[in-house]
Amino acid sequence: MLLKKLAGVVLLATAITVAGCGDGNAVSGGGGTGADDGKITLGFSQVGAESGWRTANTKSIQESAAAAGIDLKFADAQQKQANQISAIRSYIAQKVDVIAFSPVVETGWDAVLQEAKAANIPVILTDRAVDSEDKTLYKTFIGSDFVLEGQKAGDWLVKEYEGKPGPVNIVQLEGTTGSAPANDRKSGFEEKIKADPKFKVIASQTGEFTRAKGKEVMEAFLKANPKIDVLYAHNDDMGLGAIEAIEAAGKKPGTDIKIITVDAVKDGMTALSEGKINFIVECSPLLGPQLMDLVKKVKAGEQVEPRILTEETTFTQEQAKEALPNRKY
Repeated sequence: MLLKKLAGVVLLATAITVAGCGDGNAVSGGGGTGADDGKITLGFSQVGAESGWRTANTKSIQESAAAAGIDLKFADAQQKQANQISAIRSYIAQKVDVIAFSPVVETGWDAVLQEAKAANIPVILTDRAVDSEDKTLYKTFIGSDFVLEGQKAGDWLVKEYEGKPGPVNIVQLEGTTGSAPANDRKSGFEEKIKADPKFKVIASQTGEFTRAKGKEVMEAFLKANPKIDVLYAHNDDMGLGAIEAIEAAGKKPGTDIKIITVDAVKDGMTALSEGKINFIVECSPLLGPQLMDLVKKVKAGEQVEPRILTEETTFTQEQAKEALPNRKY
């Protein structure tokens, strides 16, 4: 009888232990337990929700993770590097299988990425690069060629003013200071226009990739510069904010001031189709499916290309009209 009771106690204790492990996994969302339940856990730190592009990017990642059966832990950094570093350290502590993030700025990542490497957690960069000499700190970078985007914007402008007299006074709304797209879209654009002295960038300031800041900075540009011929905005949202400022100043966007933007989100494409924007360079936010494929490959220990480009195009007014009905973002 005593032996039967002891056996029952042992069985009960074993059952409680097993239930406790299962419960813990359910509460934690499976962090670091991909090997146990076959499910990969991805920790993703997003820049923020500063624009229509970023919102579409977040949606693509969340929907693609669900479709791929990947457990996604998501954090919004609200445009602050400190928040991203904190999120990455949290993912390391949770022992996720893979970490991916879109860096707020290019520099200052080596320490936390060394921590991830020491924990044997592979890292994938999405949308934006980091400026680090140690390329072993991350497995791959998937995203656009921001320099090329700036070059495309510059090429269009040079062609638009070919054979026309100058000067051509340009104002520039830059993205977040220190970010890869801001740095590269600026350098690519300026590389293309520097050969012709009639192109003059008379003012250049960050609009922080937001519509509100784009409007505010454009208002200041208009007050300080009586003659502006061209606006080059590093994303659609800043360009759309600038359009509000231009119209409030009694000028006609797209005619009195030619406008070039980057992204090609629906609101930007609509403004382009209406002639308020003249040219848009596409930067696709729909990186989710490619990212999930990469997550599975790096978790499996497969070799991946260190740099993966997204396929993108450019749009004129007529092309925007054709593309809008089927636009996904």
